[in-house]
Amino acid sequence: MTSGVTRRQLLALAAACIPASAENFPADITLRIGEINTDLGRGHSVKTLAYNGQTPGPVLRMTEGTPVTIDVVNETAQPEMVHWHGFHISPEVDGAHEEGTPMVQGHDRRRYSFTPQPAGTRWYHTHAMAGHNLRIGSYSGQFGLVVVAPRSDPARYDLEAPILLHEWEPYFASGMDMDVDYKLFSVNGKMLGAGEPIRVKTGQRVLFRIVNASATMRHRLALPGHVFTVIALDGNPVPTVQKVPVLDVSPGERVDAIVETTSPGVWILGEENDAQRAAGAGIVIEYAGARGRPQWTPPPKHVWDYAVFGDPKPPVEPETRLPLIIEPGKDGNLWAINGKSYPQTDPVWLRPGVRNRLVFDNRSSMDHPVHLHRHTFEIVRYAGKPVSGVMKDVVLVPARQTVEADVLANNPGPSLFHCHQQFHMDFGFMALMRYSS
Repeated sequence: MTSGVTRRQLLALAAACIPASAENFPADITLRIGEINTDLGRGHSVKTLAYNGQTPGPVLRMTEGTPVTIDVVNETAQPEMVHWHGFHISPEVDGAHEEGTPMVQGHDRRRYSFTPQPAGTRWYHTHAMAGHNLRIGSYSGQFGLVVVAPRSDPARYDLEAPILLHEWEPYFASGMDMDVDYKLFSVNGKMLGAGEPIRVKTGQRVLFRIVNASATMRHRLALPGHVFTVIALDGNPVPTVQKVPVLDVSPGERVDAIVETTSPGVWILGEENDAQRAAGAGIVIEYAGARGRPQWTPPPKHVWDYAVFGDPKPPVEPETRLPLIIEPGKDGNLWAINGKSYPQTDPVWLRPGVRNRLVFDNRSSMDHPVHLHRHTFEIVRYAGKPVSGVMKDVVLVPARQTVEADVLANNPGPSLFHCHQQFHMDFGFMALMRYSS
């Protein structure tokens, strides 16, 4: 440590996102952004950007309330940004340059410091714009899981299994460059049948931490012979734990689900869509002592509904309501919020210290997974149905439907909200929420 400078002072400097230097104490975590050739298996290799030479990036473990310092080293020529998704931290370190987080310039490095909160399944990913370049941004391999442990963890499961969903070799599926499709799919960086299976024993409780790290695509997952007991959405415990046969996960969303291993065999945990599963969207679950070809059977029809995980009591009335109309944009912008596309969108002013009701009125023909940075919101009405107690940071707003969510304005500073579909975000679907005086 530099003579005459305390660790507390260095932490304060780190919190200001100063460039890392040899005079600073070692960081708790170092993330290196660089280009790799990742082996997806089954004869497929993809050149992509990734963290620490692997995709997904390393699983990061933090403890709620214990400060961390992170060095981000950008070994590429282009500016980059790491977003800490689901964290309640300051805008200077959140990882969105629209909020004021400095970009990590090409062949440069920066140090960040924050106190992780709240506990739960979080994740980290690039927040760089991609536009029409389908090799960068969230189309790339820059994503990873963060587990923020509570100060005391009862560990009600026997095995933890991260599941990170992603797609590869994207292309524009229409002449209008509005729809992105993919040739290859992966779970934990490998196509179905490649890599190691998840090995379980009969009678275990397995916690699957599922992250949809897709740039654009919603996924529905099933595990034949088993059901999922959903205990948390976006890392936040649900008021009503429910058993479901299928998990429906939009871009940016997370689901924590317990599976009780009561059906010995070799199974496929995979995408419900046959074509996507055949292209790699799955992973093998192998019981101890079981052999043979991995089995798949179609799951029963199931309608995913946030409301079933809620509290039966009615939602609390808010102090203010903020209409947010989602519609096609103009003048080359694909999307608009209240008639304007980013960066011309008007700020959304939150009243500090109270419940602000966000009314997402989707007047378009497409679904939108809407994400709010640095806050958690409570879904209070979903497609006409009242909900209570479901806390999230991404919510799928269906086409031609309205979703209402309350946000308690208790983390001052500019907060970005946007569609977590990369192509929508890049072409107008963003705005900043600010606190009124």
